[in-house]
Amino acid sequence: MPEPRILVVRLGSLGDIVHTFPAVAALRAAFPRAEIVWLTHPRWVNLVASSELASEIWTVDSRDLADVRAVVARIRTRRFDAALDYQGLWKSALLPFLARVPLRIGFSSATVREFGVPILYSDRVTPKTTHIADQNGELSLRAGAAQSVAPVHLCVSDVDRRRVCADIAAAGIREYVVLSPGGGWRAKCWPAQRFGALCQKILEHLNLRCVINYGPGEESLAREVHSASSGAEPIIYDGELGPLMALLQGAQCIVGGDTGPLHLAIALGAKAVAIFGPTNPDRNGPYPPQPIVLRDPHAATTHDRGTQTSPSLLKISVDQVFEAVRLRLGAST
Repeated sequence: MPEPRILVVRLGSLGDIVHTFPAVAALRAAFPRAEIVWLTHPRWVNLVASSELASEIWTVDSRDLADVRAVVARIRTRRFDAALDYQGLWKSALLPFLARVPLRIGFSSATVREFGVPILYSDRVTPKTTHIADQNGELSLRAGAAQSVAPVHLCVSDVDRRRVCADIAAAGIREYVVLSPGGGWRAKCWPAQRFGALCQKILEHLNLRCVINYGPGEESLAREVHSASSGAEPIIYDGELGPLMALLQGAQCIVGGDTGPLHLAIALGAKAVAIFGPTNPDRNGPYPPQPIVLRDPHAATTHDRGTQTSPSLLKISVDQVFEAVRLRLGAST
């Protein structure tokens, strides 16, 4: 019996794609010879490719009507048996619906963020688990996977490793801690001044330099951290995805909030200290779970995209985060 032809829809973003990998790995384990086509935004092709889970990777820019029409026609031509929408938005659910894929699996109205989206699915799943990676796995189970999630190995090229090693060595650094101060919105970002003070403590007590990673639009935030580090000499690094993966994989530890680089680092096997505020780590936290996730026990869960740091994050001190880093590194007092 031929294995199914499956369309995976997860357009972005970095952390969300990382949290989809275990579910797609379960599909690949169940159907090792299946044709699995992953549909994503052009920006994330190399990230999806690093998982080696997809037979093919197609791209679409959902803001470009001509591009959407072209990819819908392409989906129709391939005659997929099933489509799994791990994103749960109108822009993702419409693609297999318009392409008339017969089995369209997605989340029920109990889970999706945008009202009405489940009407586009033929099969709707109401998750029984909490973490988004496990919820994604429940879609895979509905598609016939034997298990909800499976291990993922992300490939980092030797070229990127050599490039990062050369960049780090040129700055006089051998071992380092990565700080990722950014995030999708400012309310879930621990203050830049505290990241700067953390740089100082890590250098003073652990003799490790820090590397500040930042993404598009976060240049000023990275400069704030650097300015607040007062002689700790962190370096600012804004490499593309391949070098970023090499940088994260080579770090002694990464410190960050609910942000893509933190989730990517964990998928690459790096040690991490996660700092959470308004978003719930039970649902959106490190996966697989990490030993240290810092969050104020009274923090209110919200996805409101505020422009000021959440008060719950202000209750997490520099000393608390430093102690967590020390513990993750197994350093003595």
